[in-house]
Amino acid sequence: MARNDAAKYAFFYVLSLVALVFMSVSVGIIFFQIINKEIVDLINEYSGNYSDGAMKFAISAIIISAPIYYFTSKQIYKNLRQGKLDEEAGVRKWFTYLILLVSVIVMIVWLITTINGFLSGELTTKAILKAIVALLISGITFSFYLYDIKREHIKGKKDKIIQIYFYGSIIIVLGAFIFSLFVVESPAETRNKKLDNRVIDNFYNIDAGVNSYYKKYEKLPEALENIKEEYNHITEAELTNPVSTEVYEYKIISEDEYELCTTFLSSNEDDAEDEYGRYPDKMWLHDLGYQCISQKIQDRPMPRDSFAPY
Repeated sequence: MARNDAAKYAFFYVLSLVALVFMSVSVGIIFFQIINKEIVDLINEYSGNYSDGAMKFAISAIIISAPIYYFTSKQIYKNLRQGKLDEEAGVRKWFTYLILLVSVIVMIVWLITTINGFLSGELTTKAILKAIVALLISGITFSFYLYDIKREHIKGKKDKIIQIYFYGSIIIVLGAFIFSLFVVESPAETRNKKLDNRVIDNFYNIDAGVNSYYKKYEKLPEALENIKEEYNHITEAELTNPVSTEVYEYKIISEDEYELCTTFLSSNEDDAEDEYGRYPDKMWLHDLGYQCISQKIQDRPMPRDSFAPY
């Protein structure tokens, strides 16, 4: 190998390593989230649950990292077979052992996380399945590169074991990617939920205004216009559905209970954690379509924007 080629092959190895980390971790996340979705743990209400945000990150990472990894790996092994990259070259040995080290570190981190989840009360079945996934992904990566670095007389030969690993990993990655598409919500559904969350934000502000009005006048406002006139921070936009541009319907049910009605684009009754780490607020659960949500006067003066974790 020419000296000026060392930088080129170092570039290929480093790029393949980075892509490999993203790809393997993303495959693990997909399988972890599928396990979380299929095996519900009632004890751990806010941990170990399915996260659509994590699934979307994994899908995005695979789309970018997988082609990069397989392209750079193909370049490395093609040059090894053609003799342009010497099997005894330092760049090959150093970076292959670095990949081995990273795969071991990833396996250790995954296993620590899995064991910690089990000790924190996670279901035994979930913990075992996640441990198997972590061991399989890290084990396949480690065994492949360990075999690769121990090979001799590489020039001019196509190694069947390398090919089995190569195409087998493609099947695993592609299978995880395809399966994830059946689990994750569609972009259109995600957009609808974000629009519905804007409605819920408006409802929080309206509810705060209604509560403040009640505390001041000891009665519910006759219409939403009353709280807009009373409080400058409540605008016309907050009284209007951002999609349909229709004013929210306001109904008085009793002396301290009222309803807010509008059309929702989705349902949040079965939602898990969203991309901001928030869980659906039981105060504003709704189904798809036209819905009326009733509320009673409570000590709830602050609007949602004041405490929502964005």
